[in-house]
Amino acid sequence: MNFHASAPKIPPRILCIGMPVRDLTFRIEQLPERGSKIGASHFDEIAGGNALNAAIGIVRLGGRASICGPMGDIRETSSRYIFDELAHEGIDTRHIVHMPGLVTSISNILIDPSGERTAVTFRDPELWKVRLPYADTLLEDCSAVLTESRCAEFCTAICAEARRRGIPVIVDVDRAMSLREGLLTASSHLIFSSEALQATAGLASDAEGLLKVAKLTPSFLAGTRGAQGTLWLDEHGSLQQTPAFPVHTVDTLGAGDVFHGAFALAITEKQELRQALRFASAAAALKCTRFGGAFAAPQRAEVEELLSQDRATSPAQTDEK
Repeated sequence: MNFHASAPKIPPRILCIGMPVRDLTFRIEQLPERGSKIGASHFDEIAGGNALNAAIGIVRLGGRASICGPMGDIRETSSRYIFDELAHEGIDTRHIVHMPGLVTSISNILIDPSGERTAVTFRDPELWKVRLPYADTLLEDCSAVLTESRCAEFCTAICAEARRRGIPVIVDVDRAMSLREGLLTASSHLIFSSEALQATAGLASDAEGLLKVAKLTPSFLAGTRGAQGTLWLDEHGSLQQTPAFPVHTVDTLGAGDVFHGAFALAITEKQELRQALRFASAAAALKCTRFGGAFAAPQRAEVEELLSQDRATSPAQTDEK
């Protein structure tokens, strides 16, 4: 008997690099006018930030996640609160870097009846000067790295080293990147929001934007477009599209981050690209049906059930304008 074959498999560990955030969320009927006051129907305090949200999604879907990035002073209330929430989710926090005297990032988030969120975020400028732990420490037992483009200043070197070691690096691009940005080549997968893709490429077309960026990087490229699904380039450089799942949306907070976390996990599981994008889309869609930011992320069984209800994929789209 092959005891190694019958032994339980250890889930992949994904290193999520970013800034944890303390989110103060308010449900409102409409956005207030300038200088006015309105009441909220509900208030909640949750931990957030792209990397933290993605880590929650990964763990809920059966992976392991560790988080690395800058936070404020260890004595700060926000730091203690976020650590408690991460511990409850089973996320490894050993690589978080506390910066004495600084303030942990904080957001004030308004959620309207459509589920769309409007946020005001404060990030202490000194947080960007963080020095991450050494690569040998961060990349030990690491199956993939997931980060965001805004963290390029302090994460590009570790991403480049991960690629040198053959570790996938997935980058969430939610704001314009320079076409000379190091993460363009220090990554294996770049997933843009539609707005960030068009701003980066300087074009008003997602399809043309992907084709332009493809000339600058060997990375897999995709653009997420909300209810319109995801546009991406296959291994032949041809445009493909995967549809979004139609759901009743009540809260989009953290949905994009859950998408990226699910996609990163799917990549470590060697899922085919179309399947990985579909898996990620299902996870994000289910999150949108619930309040609570990423803490409303689904469990693996829920995603598999949604996928099983509709295995058909949309035909390739190559005429996007």
